[in-house]
Amino acid sequence: MLWIPFTLAAAFTQALRNAQQKQLSREVNALGVTLARFIWALPLAVLYLVVLYASAPAELPQFSGRFVFDVAAAAFAQIFATALMVLLFQRRSYATGVGLAKSEALLAAVLGSIFFGALLGPVGWLGVMVGSVAVWLMKGRSEPGTLDLATLLLGLASGLCFALTTLWVRDACHQLQLPFMHTAAWALVWTISIQVAALTGWLALRDPQTLGKLWKRPSLVFRISLSSSIASLCWFTAVNLEDVGLVKTLGQIEVFFTLLLSHHWLKEQVSHREKLGLLLIVVSAVLVILPALST
Repeated sequence: MLWIPFTLAAAFTQALRNAQQKQLSREVNALGVTLARFIWALPLAVLYLVVLYASAPAELPQFSGRFVFDVAAAAFAQIFATALMVLLFQRRSYATGVGLAKSEALLAAVLGSIFFGALLGPVGWLGVMVGSVAVWLMKGRSEPGTLDLATLLLGLASGLCFALTTLWVRDACHQLQLPFMHTAAWALVWTISIQVAALTGWLALRDPQTLGKLWKRPSLVFRISLSSSIASLCWFTAVNLEDVGLVKTLGQIEVFFTLLLSHHWLKEQVSHREKLGLLLIVVSAVLVILPALST
């Protein structure tokens, strides 16, 4: 049952982070906005790990080759997923970009069943399918007579990368014989360390001007990193406790928070189509939670 509050907390803080990334994307390119997500998250994650061990002592883990592969793969998949979603923000509205990227729930369920041995019951699969219909409604509409194929493919690619990130993180957590909070914290520190090193090195060599732009927006960059680190910790903990398909389907409640932030903070209009998508997301979340409540 603990996975439910962790998932809800992750969904809210992720929606908040995405709204802040949308703001930054008006001034900084996709890789720069992606780095903003991680750069301050690393010291915050390390601090959390130290505090966790001080308050709840546990053994230090032994990191297997499979764990290192999993966190490295998750790190780069999350970089690509975030960069693709920022490109979505630059092409379409904040709500539409997030809605398309939420295709990850269905993709995570399918990939988890095929490659990671995750089992979903009939009600769980129904929740995934309802959530997928909601995501389709949330994608918004193209100009009359046209199909915005590039935007749709960007959204599906972002969702696929986010799904792979979550599956690899779950597998990494299961390689450590520690309490679930400690395994999630270690996976978070490893993943963010790889992301910061890779992105900072790349931008320093190829695009130092972007690093300068981030330096000029310290407050916004810190807020993005803070909300990102909280969201990642909650996601990592939730998927360590429950199957990825269920976590990510319930996590589509993020779109509810997205609509609120889009309308009240970013002043974007919410269409009837998006409101219907919101209703289906709530139905999807209920379908996912009910089996968990009965066990």
